[in-house]
Amino acid sequence: MVDDNPLKHSKNRTLGDLSVSGRSGIQFPSLDVPEQEGLPKELLREEYVKLPELSELDVVRYFTNLSQKNFSVDTNFYPLGSCSMKYNPKINDAVASLPGFARLHPLQENAFIQGSLELMYELQSSLMELTGFSGSSLATLAGAHGELAGVLMIKAYHESNGDSQRNVILIPDSAHGTNPASAAMAGFSVATIPSDSNGNMDVDAVRSLAKDNLAGAMITLPSTLGLFDTSIVEICQIIHEAGGLIYCDGANMNAILGRVRLSDLGFDVVHLNLHKTLSTPHGGGGPGSGPVCVGEKLLTFLPSPVVTKSNGKEGTHFNLSDPVNSIGKVAAFHGNFGVLVRAYAFVRALGLTGLRHVSGDAVLNANYILSSLKDVYKVAFDRKCMHELVLSLSPQKSKGVKALDVSKRLIDYGIHPPTMYFPLVVEEALMIEPTESETKETLDSFIEIMRKIAIECEENPDVILSAPNFAPIGRLDEAMAARRPNLRQVY
Repeated sequence: MVDDNPLKHSKNRTLGDLSVSGRSGIQFPSLDVPEQEGLPKELLREEYVKLPELSELDVVRYFTNLSQKNFSVDTNFYPLGSCSMKYNPKINDAVASLPGFARLHPLQENAFIQGSLELMYELQSSLMELTGFSGSSLATLAGAHGELAGVLMIKAYHESNGDSQRNVILIPDSAHGTNPASAAMAGFSVATIPSDSNGNMDVDAVRSLAKDNLAGAMITLPSTLGLFDTSIVEICQIIHEAGGLIYCDGANMNAILGRVRLSDLGFDVVHLNLHKTLSTPHGGGGPGSGPVCVGEKLLTFLPSPVVTKSNGKEGTHFNLSDPVNSIGKVAAFHGNFGVLVRAYAFVRALGLTGLRHVSGDAVLNANYILSSLKDVYKVAFDRKCMHELVLSLSPQKSKGVKALDVSKRLIDYGIHPPTMYFPLVVEEALMIEPTESETKETLDSFIEIMRKIAIECEENPDVILSAPNFAPIGRLDEAMAARRPNLRQVY
């Protein structure tokens, strides 16, 4: 059995448990206005609200201790695959918090926000340089939002050419689930591109699907298998020859920053997850930012607004403009500005050379883990990976231990679980992404723990099946936690 831990048995006490009648952490001042009577009866409570009665110190200690049970990239290793949970430099937060940025109102006139518009214009230019495209819009607020904008632009392009019969989008079987969802929301039908034995897209399958009704394809590069598809140029050529356009899901740009220009490979549009690739805090469903970059064919279809620059007698002026054939507004204003500021600070701090180091170190770290674990875990595709690696725990499953169990056991060691059961084409998948942020010492510790867990799978599976053993909350009923969450209990 696992060594006992006294913290495992400590009671998770609520504020109500700590309450003592008559205790208070605040003293209200005397009423300085006349007391009012006669409120409508239906607005009055019939019973006294039994709020906890606590001292200020009780409250501070309670919430401080509660916060220490949270998991974050600032406290522990966070190898969540496909999410690029890299460390976020605090200077980026400081810059975004400057009063001139943080107190800006989205409806202020352009004349009074020239500095902020210039920042957005320069960020657009940087994203265009990184991807090799001709235009960019920062309006989209998340990755899936950028996907939807991308396929809506493809749809608008075909309709402008009178090709309304083009209603099929090709999507690899390893794609993020948001890809087919975005295509369906845009009114397209989806055809699946199978993976071949090397983890690449099946070229013959693409060729057979490239018909007169083809609108385009949505392709993640590198793929969610953590691989650079060696057939990508040929596949783009096949789709273009059939009259389609190619959207790139830029969720995995962390692997190719400063090294590959997507336009050179044949892509027509890409969204970039600034909240991942260009360093912005994660959590709570946001904040997100998914700008789109496009080639010449889609330049006039960009979502509005786009920041433009003009030079006149009175000097340089920046404006919010609407492209001629724009698909329109996709958000209330002009992007998640706080994220844009952080991304701009990240790009300016690193420059092209620094961004090349980001992708180089991310790929190096992932391959270091891969080479260190491939003798004890099955690798989904035994070839060099990019920024993330995918293991298949099918051998462990045959002994009664699943990917979920190994993930739960990692919590005991203070490591956030990797992404589980994705991509769907890999049985018992664990997707691990170390990012460029982690040191060799952190990676060595993770490797040692993973190797130890591999031994436990063989010799002591019970300790894994009962994990997490030391977390504030033990193993939950996953299905019931999703279907009937208890949102009232506070730990």
